Amino acid sequence: MRDYCLVTDSCCDLSPELAEKAGLTVIPMSLNLEGKEYLNYLDGREIATKDFYDRLRSGAHASTSAINIDVFINTFEPILKDGKDVLYLGFSSGLSSTYHVSTMAAEELAEKYPENKIYCVDTLCASMGEGLLVYLCAMEKQKGASIEQVKEFAENNRGNLCHWFTVDDLNHLKRGGRISAATALVGSILNIKPILHVDDEGHLINVGKVRGRKASVAEIFNHMKNTAINPKEQTVFISHGDCEDDAKSLADMVKKEYKIKEVYINSIGPVIGAHSGPGTLALFFLGTQR
Repeated sequence: MRDYCLVTDSCCDLSPELAEKAGLTVIPMSLNLEGKEYLNYLDGREIATKDFYDRLRSGAHASTSAINIDVFINTFEPILKDGKDVLYLGFSSGLSSTYHVSTMAAEELAEKYPENKIYCVDTLCASMGEGLLVYLCAMEKQKGASIEQVKEFAENNRGNLCHWFTVDDLNHLKRGGRISAATALVGSILNIKPILHVDDEGHLINVGKVRGRKASVAEIFNHMKNTAINPKEQTVFISHGDCEDDAKSLADMVKKEYKIKEVYINSIGPVIGAHSGPGTLALFFLGTQR
């Protein structure tokens, strides 16, 4: 069996240490902050996560763009030249055109390297939801699974990768068109916190609202209690937009309820954070349904 590489993008929001443990090649996505372009490396070498959120709180405007085809080709081709195959696990097509661009690169390279396998999978996931699916795929690879088996694993499990979010600042959802200006204004005045998740098509949708931060954290945990599959046996991921204390509190709730050994916490990177804003808190696990 030919060796292969697992490739993903920095929207996975994994820590550099966990990405290295998983043996991943991670493509940095790009961010425009106040007119300056940055690459979102997992180690924050071009822009630190804390600095990014501090600037957002100060009113800085951020925007993002998909990975272009040349970046994909320049990432995939050295792997192929080395005699290995490629399995790319990409950011949800419901939130970005990045996955579709990856398939264009794969088609172009397939003509040049007909003996190599180049597979692209739309994870339909975001942030550490994408990260969790990629991590689980990496664990399958380390067990000896073939590239086809890992591809099938990703496609079979992505629909059960649950994403539950709450945000603290409604203005970022307003800027992204997720809620109206009137809803953001009234919600801020009444301390309303939205409950969001990623649906079966990989779109981020607003599914409810509660009053107050404490209630919103409890609500996203309730979704885990209602749908998680064998939670004691799971690895759970939690990501946050510069609100680590809330993430730790949520992790404590999960550990206390299920005695889970592995709960990984990491920051929401600048690409996702540009749209969700500071104070975002998200919980990821495998469930009966999204």
